[in-house]
Amino acid sequence: MVKVKTSEIHGKGLFSAKKIRKNTVIGKCKVKKTKKSKSNMYTLWVKDKPYEVKCDLRYINHSGDPNAVYYDDFTVVALKDIEKGEELLHDYGWDKC
Repeated sequence: MVKVKTSEIHGKGLFSAKKIRKNTVIGKCKVKKTKKSKSNMYTLWVKDKPYEVKCDLRYINHSGDPNAVYYDDFTVVALKDIEKGEELLHDYGWDKC
């Protein structure tokens, strides 16, 4: 459903390999609990605990206009229809800091 390619936003990105409909579960992150001191750019913080994402879903880049979301159970879901070839984007909340 998705593939990793070079992103114009940042390094690598995750792109749709086919049209993905709104509310489709794109996948579930494979994660490993980590220590705060070991957090990196592939760390998801869930309920103030860090988890390192160990699968291709880690390449979803940030946007203030996201088309995908990570949920607390580590599933990634389409927020709207995503066209084939479109980059998957999530709002990391940086703008709110």
